[in-house]
Amino acid sequence: MEITKNTIIGDILDMDFDAAPYFLEIGMHCLGCPSSRSETIEEACAVHGTDPDELVAKLNAHFASK
Repeated sequence: MEITKNTIIGDILDMDFDAAPYFLEIGMHCLGCPSSRSETIEEACAVHGTDPDELVAKLNAHFASK
């Protein structure tokens, strides 16, 4: 799975819930919330004041290691 800034968080978690810690470590603690699951990485990072490119890189590395 190739992750981009436009990838929906819920889609990532549905593919592999082991990716959840990457969201939690940057303050996205609302992963079970319906609205957060339908946000893109870019939208969520904007709300949480974090760099979406950094998160995308970590997630792609995670999925590449599987």
